Amino acid sequence: MEYQNLEYYLSQPRLDRFLIATGNSKSKAQKLYRINLRVAQSFYPVLNLFEIFFRNIVNYQVSSHFANPNWIIAEKNGFMNHPSLTGSRFFLKNSVNKAERTIRRKGGIVTSGKVIAEQSFGFWTSLFDTHHYRLIGGVVIHCFPNKPTHVNRNILNQKLNNVREFRNRVYHNEPICFNRNAIDFTEAINIKNEIYELLEWIDADLTDYVDYFNGIDTRINMINNL
Repeated sequence: MEYQNLEYYLSQPRLDRFLIATGNSKSKAQKLYRINLRVAQSFYPVLNLFEIFFRNIVNYQVSSHFANPNWIIAEKNGFMNHPSLTGSRFFLKNSVNKAERTIRRKGGIVTSGKVIAEQSFGFWTSLFDTHHYRLIGGVVIHCFPNKPTHVNRNILNQKLNNVREFRNRVYHNEPICFNRNAIDFTEAINIKNEIYELLEWIDADLTDYVDYFNGIDTRINMINNL
């Protein structure tokens, strides 16, 4: 595709960043844009699997804590409604209510399984935020039985938020190949490593499973031929 035509459909501001990073070479800018998309594409199965594994292990732990597999609905009037959560605008409770409305609007029957499936990645990571964490007795720390002893809630929370923020950039088509105006996949590599580290802390078998779908490094190495 001619650069001018691509610029028309992608928008000049979006493509200009790639043009600047490649020294105003239109051919290299197009190639860098393709490489960025390929790297983002390679993250999809890894991010997808991590989110599913993490969501389910958190659900198992919180279900056990409340001795209730339907906790996500029952606790709307329990810990999710605690006065200390005013500052968070009752994020968890509102997320569950929104999920229930969505399910009903589609003509479905509200079940815990459906409500769980509707929740964002941010819903699950937020259970590691201090205000939620203490209300559930810190039970979610047990999602990572293989973590080093020095790794605490704060460290896990930071790593999970790093993954969440990167995930949102990938899913919202934001570039992941820059450090300011320089071509740099360092952050992408670091996030991949953090995901693998978190998986290892959950269950070493998960890293082997995810690795089958991992083509991230191969795609990043395409930059060497730019």
